[in-house]
Amino acid sequence: MEEPSGTHTKRKVVAVVGGGLVGSLNACYFAQRGFNVEVFETREDIRQAKIVRGRSINLALSHRGRQALKHVGMEEKIVSQGIPMHARMIHSLSGKQSPIPYGKKGQVNPSFSCLVYMLTSCLHTNYNTHIEADLIVGCDGAFSAIRKQFLRRSRFNYSQTYIPHGYMELTMPPIDGEFAMKPNYLHIWPRNTFMMIALPNLDKTFTCTLFMPFEEFEKITSGDEVMEFFQKYFPDTIPLIGPDALRRDYFRLPAQAMVSVKCSPYHIGDKCVLMGDAAHAVVPFYGQGMNAGFEDCIVFDEILNQFDEDLSAALPEYTRVRVPDDHAIADLAMYNYIEMRAHVNSKWFLFRKHVDNILHLLMPKTIIPLYTMVTFTRTRYHKAVERWHWQDKVKHKCFLSLSLSLSVLQAIYFRDDSSTLSTFQVL
Repeated sequence: MEEPSGTHTKRKVVAVVGGGLVGSLNACYFAQRGFNVEVFETREDIRQAKIVRGRSINLALSHRGRQALKHVGMEEKIVSQGIPMHARMIHSLSGKQSPIPYGKKGQVNPSFSCLVYMLTSCLHTNYNTHIEADLIVGCDGAFSAIRKQFLRRSRFNYSQTYIPHGYMELTMPPIDGEFAMKPNYLHIWPRNTFMMIALPNLDKTFTCTLFMPFEEFEKITSGDEVMEFFQKYFPDTIPLIGPDALRRDYFRLPAQAMVSVKCSPYHIGDKCVLMGDAAHAVVPFYGQGMNAGFEDCIVFDEILNQFDEDLSAALPEYTRVRVPDDHAIADLAMYNYIEMRAHVNSKWFLFRKHVDNILHLLMPKTIIPLYTMVTFTRTRYHKAVERWHWQDKVKHKCFLSLSLSLSVLQAIYFRDDSSTLSTFQVL
């Protein structure tokens, strides 16, 4: 239908810088609004490349990410290409395997290894090198070129932290055409100061990722030392990965670094905004990097609705809302590495997890496990952390009261028992 003369509204032009996960999804959101969208990416088109270069860690899609995909009609298409993970599977040194469910029955995280390809399927290749845009959206990763321009401005806060641990990827091939281990789990080999994880792929392989201090990686300099190390700490994986593959693949690439980035504000006036890793790169130990980036898209979309697409109001509000949440998940990701490599072996950790699940079952609106809030709801990250601390205080007081009550009852019991014994002695 043709619009009446004089009522035509110019469509906003949005330049999305970065054609990765968050950039591609953002393009879908802006296009859904009727904006003219151009996506700029320095790398070659992943859909046409014969060899896709770059680094990756397998991805887990949780509730936040699914909701963001659902809003643009892509949830089912994406989820159908993943492998559901029902629980963590903990591998002890002896080879014993112990599952630890993520949450309530039915709560799962799909695992992916080719999500960028699926998200970019809705984009059309163009080779524009210059446009005039109403809004520039920086989705160009942890080493963002757009964010570098923010650094030139006054009162822009920025920090980056490299953790002392690196990561290395190894491949566990199929055995007789089937997965070498149970596929519907995040497999973890926790070894206190380091760990290895394995996530399933659609081709029946597992991507095994070894996380370890760089100094430990550097101590291993020969194939024999690789075998000695794996025999000592991951003996059950040697026949599954294969001795020859281990000796070869360990030295294929050096261990890669992991960085955590925090900054604020996320915007400049009404012209530019940062999202995804460009705004808040996080270490991968809570499985929320992609999900937080996807949630950026839906949060910004909700704010645009709230302010009737007024960018001068929406961008400052996005910074106000999103910065505390992204900083909170960055801190949680750091904390969860300690839990994954050390605490999951602790009987006290398992006991507390069982207590949390029981209390959540009895009081579902009062006690909610942190992992449940982060992974299976859209509770704001910083609110989840606040509630977690409050719940811990309540549980601590309850345990203390229970201990005192038991001590009093025990004292009364033994006092009465002693009095009875004394009476018998007098008689």
